[in-house]
Amino acid sequence: MSKKILLNSTEISIILNRLACQLIEKHDDFSNTVLIGLQPRGVYLADRLTKILQENYNIKNINSGALDITFYRDDFRRRDEPLEANRTNIDFIVEGKNVVFIDDVLYSGRSINAALTAIQSFGRPNKIELLVLIDRRFSRDLPIQPNYKGRQIDVINNEKVAVQWKENDGADRIYLIKNE
Repeated sequence: MSKKILLNSTEISIILNRLACQLIEKHDDFSNTVLIGLQPRGVYLADRLTKILQENYNIKNINSGALDITFYRDDFRRRDEPLEANRTNIDFIVEGKNVVFIDDVLYSGRSINAALTAIQSFGRPNKIELLVLIDRRFSRDLPIQPNYKGRQIDVINNEKVAVQWKENDGADRIYLIKNE
């Protein structure tokens, strides 16, 4: 197995600030927009973006939450090991709001499909957008595309993208891992 760094912490920081600016351009003061990180790893990205928007761009009162999609996935019964659910933390109304789903890597599109189903339990959003840090362009099983993407990467089937977050893994890095 070989491991190559795709993005280091400085490059990730630049991308996060660019994504924050793109969100501001589209959603202004976020009065009608909510940010929802998809469990487990999209939550780190959502938290980071919320912090950047609040601290660097002085946007207050951003509604940000976490959505667990474990039991909404179409493959959750096909796994050998038992699944462990994460926490959903949405303490605001999504009815009539613009929802931005946030995830670290867009791969097959199945997680986003599950999130679209799961969010219906919280109301009917006005609009749903997708923000991802990494878009694996040639890996989609479903016709799902991001509205905002940090970096697009062409990855073949025996390669994997691994995102490490300082909060969980001790450092911000994105690797391309190739199984030989």
